[in-house]
Amino acid sequence: MIRKSTSKQSTSIKICGLTKPSQARSIAEFKINAIGVIGVKNSPRFVTEEECIKIFNEVEKVSSSIEKVLVIANEKVEEIKCINNRSTPPSVIQLHGNESVDYCRELKNKFPTIKLWKAFRLKSINDLENISHYENEIDAILLDAWDEKSLGGTGNRVPIELLINKTFKAPWILAGGISAEIIPEIFSKLKPDGIDASSRLEISPGIKDMKKVESLVREIRA
Repeated sequence: MIRKSTSKQSTSIKICGLTKPSQARSIAEFKINAIGVIGVKNSPRFVTEEECIKIFNEVEKVSSSIEKVLVIANEKVEEIKCINNRSTPPSVIQLHGNESVDYCRELKNKFPTIKLWKAFRLKSINDLENISHYENEIDAILLDAWDEKSLGGTGNRVPIELLINKTFKAPWILAGGISAEIIPEIFSKLKPDGIDASSRLEISPGIKDMKKVESLVREIRA
C-alpha cells in the first residue's frame, strides 16, 4: 500500500513494465512495494492475461504484501469486471488514460476491494490543476512525464520544478525517467510517497537490467 511517507526509508518502490515471471520473482525479492504489469495493447511491454497471472503468481510466492498493479487505459467497465474475476487478480488498477472523475467513482463503487491509482502526465503547471478533482475517488496519484505519442514508459522525466512545495491529499508516486542516478536530486527537492521506475532500468522493453534495479532500490533505501 502506498502511504504518506516521512523519509526515504518509508518511500514506496514500484518497478513497472515487467514481462517475465522469473524477473518478477527476483525483483520481488528486493523487498519492493509494488510490481506493475502493462495491459495496454499498443505498449511494447504489453502482456496477455495468461502472462499477467503468471507474473502475479510469482510475486505472491515471495510476498502477498507486494502490490500487484495492472496498468490499463480507457477500458470499459465490463473489462474491469473480467479483470477482477481472474484467478489471480491485481490488487491495484492503475489508470493511465483519459479516465474521468465519474469513471473513477464508478469503479470504486463497483469494485471496492481493488485499489485505484490514477496517472497524470505533466507538461506544465496547468496539468496539475485537474488532479484535485480526483483525489477523493482514488487511492493514489501517479505523476508521469508528458509525451506526444506515448502514455508512458518513455524514459522522459517529469519537470520536478513543477512539484516543489506542491502537496496532495492523496499519496503520490513519481514516475518518468527514474534511475538510481537521479534519486539524490529528487529527494533533495521533493518528498514523494512512492517512486515508480521502468524504462531506464531496461535492457530492452520489458526486460530489466537486474543490476540497475538493485542499484535503484539501494539508493532509495540508503
